[in-house]
Amino acid sequence: MQSPSKYCETSARRQTMLRSAFRGAVAAALDADDVIEVLANPDGSIWIERTGVGLMREIETLNADARERIIRLVANSVGERCDRANPVVSAELPGSGERFEGLLPPVSEAPCFAIRKPAAAPFTLDDYVMSGALAPAVADALRSLLAARANIVIAGGTSSGKTTFTNALLAEPAFADERVVLLEDTRELKCAAKNAVALRTHGDHASLSRLVRSTMRLRPDRIIVGEVRGPEALDLLKAWNTGHPGGVTTLHANSAEGALSRLEQLAAEATGAPPQRLIADAVDVIVFMSRRDGVRRVEEALRVIGVDGDAYECAPLCELKIVTELKGETHEGG
Repeated sequence: MQSPSKYCETSARRQTMLRSAFRGAVAAALDADDVIEVLANPDGSIWIERTGVGLMREIETLNADARERIIRLVANSVGERCDRANPVVSAELPGSGERFEGLLPPVSEAPCFAIRKPAAAPFTLDDYVMSGALAPAVADALRSLLAARANIVIAGGTSSGKTTFTNALLAEPAFADERVVLLEDTRELKCAAKNAVALRTHGDHASLSRLVRSTMRLRPDRIIVGEVRGPEALDLLKAWNTGHPGGVTTLHANSAEGALSRLEQLAAEATGAPPQRLIADAVDVIVFMSRRDGVRRVEEALRVIGVDGDAYECAPLCELKIVTELKGETHEGG
């Protein structure tokens, strides 16, 4: 077993090797504050997304050997195998924490990878309003609902800005004096709470479902899940609905109402039947994010009122007369 000093030395050497493998346009993009995502395709092309600019192709290319070396170095740095039998690498870049996804043949026809960078300076709700990505009335309503301990689902497609918007919510004063437990696959969430516990999945022994159940014994005031994508949705809904309101999660969906159907599908993986009543009781608000021409914005915000037969009853967040009420309560609001 390596001594702590030897382990640190080995880790530092791996980080140095990896950073040296990132060169040219990729290295510059990783150092730039305005870069959101770096993509290296199987054909060698490099695509970089910058804030307010969108996805643009670089003149420079990256050959297959260089792409494969990067993928193998990332895998090595986190202790993962990387070969034809294990051609997918999902990890955080050591030292800096960017989310990395690398694929080798036979999954892809040639090595390719994607790097998602966390925001250099986290956005706030006011930043979204100032940029025109969020209506002021919706921002005010969300602040009131956070204070009222509403459960909020942030939905949208890939790279629509769900995690960034979640961080904007977590920066609100409503979380400051709460005990907040954050669960995610890779560390992307940041919370203003002084009493915060961040947990990360680890293989089959620490899945999101397992972590949600463990979290119940950690005395959380609020439970935040980076993204639900499987049967853990049922565990989270139950937790939200049994004494732990005020949570936030994200999921992939094509619309605000589509998020409810998606939750049904995920929860049904664990229970065999879509728990509509549980979803309607547990979820208070759905915020739908979209990305158009590189600009991420809040496209729609709905309150979930209940369920009538097989249909959910929803209403636009800011057209409700009372926006700060939770189900079964009445608090006047704007």
